[in-house]
Amino acid sequence: MDMSSRPLAILAVIMLCVLPACRSGGGSGEPERSAPTPSVPPGTAGTPNKEVQAAYEPRSGPGEGQDFLRQMAGEWDVVKTFYPRGGGEPGVTRGTCTQKMIQEGRFLESDFTFHDVNGDTTGTGIIGYDPQTKKFTSIWIDSRSTRFSARASDEPFDGTQITLVGKSIGEPGPSARQSRTISVLQDGGRTLLHRQWSVSADGNDRLVMQMVMTRR
Repeated sequence: MDMSSRPLAILAVIMLCVLPACRSGGGSGEPERSAPTPSVPPGTAGTPNKEVQAAYEPRSGPGEGQDFLRQMAGEWDVVKTFYPRGGGEPGVTRGTCTQKMIQEGRFLESDFTFHDVNGDTTGTGIIGYDPQTKKFTSIWIDSRSTRFSARASDEPFDGTQITLVGKSIGEPGPSARQSRTISVLQDGGRTLLHRQWSVSADGNDRLVMQMVMTRR
């Protein structure tokens, strides 16, 4: 070999040794690491995502309760009457309400606006129905309080009215307000009547509120 070309040959050998090390992590000698493979629940490999979720959270479709709720969808004028605990003149508030079915017809959402001398207040309710138990469940929030109000049926749906019992979430123990609410459509669906009673341990239930909704 020509002595003048010997340095070039040595350099070529060095480069051949160095380049693979650079590709494998800067000469650390450690092999390249691939991204970890997500764990898959047993028996679900190759299953579409929606079916995997259904295995943990079975789907449930609308039933006769949703058919009843659907009749309440629309625009309404509202007259709400509160009856004082000690008697006296009831308080009357007027407002409006928009009701619509949401989540592919599974729930009824109600958005209220009430007009008062002290300014408007708003409230939102959501009610659903479980075809398996044949019972309703509802929640209520409004601009007057930071607490949820939750109610549920204690008896299966009879096909004519919604009966809910419950209490305000967040109020402690026995002092939590127990209530029973009955909702019924009247006048061929043109009127929706809500009536709420305060439930007493001695059985002397008291009418607290009546709300008459008239379809526009």
